Amino acid sequence: MKLTIVIPCYNEKETIQNIVNAVKAAPVPDKEIIIVDDFSTDGTRALLQAEIEKQVDKVIYHQVNQGKGAALRTGFREASGDVVVVQDADLEYDPQEYPKLMEPISKGRADVVFGSRFMGAQAHRVVYFWHMVGNKFLTLMSNMFTNINLTDMETCYKMFRREIIQSITIEEDRFGFEPEITAKVARKGCRIYEVGISYYGRTYAEGKKIGWRDGFRAIYAILKYNLRPQL
Repeated sequence: MKLTIVIPCYNEKETIQNIVNAVKAAPVPDKEIIIVDDFSTDGTRALLQAEIEKQVDKVIYHQVNQGKGAALRTGFREASGDVVVVQDADLEYDPQEYPKLMEPISKGRADVVFGSRFMGAQAHRVVYFWHMVGNKFLTLMSNMFTNINLTDMETCYKMFRREIIQSITIEEDRFGFEPEITAKVARKGCRIYEVGISYYGRTYAEGKKIGWRDGFRAIYAILKYNLRPQL
């Protein structure tokens, strides 16, 4: 089973080479690595062009900054694997756990797998209390509308059968992608599984980008994509 890893990247000069190394070392024999640079301005783009392009299958460059959702939309369109996973360009999530995420799909049980930071006994860095509260609130709110019992809707690690993710139009350009895709796979009746993962969270000083405005956008996205009539 071929795995496509889509890495949205914006101003990750300090971590992008490390995450590429980690993804290449992941215990999945057949994989495709696609990086989408969302108009980085910190030297990431020069590093990608000089060093990293030859290490991966494809690097795509946005000509204006659009956001994580827009980068994923671009990457998903180019994916050719049987299964597609989102991998942030920081070091918060461990590619060694891809096989754990793939297992429910490879066994024919799941169409979509979420990697949960709030279940299981994996290692977790202790970081922001209010981020945890916000994540759990947004997950609860999302669950109320989707009627599925996720523990971590906002997780980066979302894995899809390729035909599922390529059949969905991603409308959100920023972090609203998370509640949007959750609502859309739930409304499609996809078989959704969750597995516990480790989490090595970073601080704002270390480059974390999501903020309180994104939380309000997530609430809007939960309402929009769950209450809007299906086309």
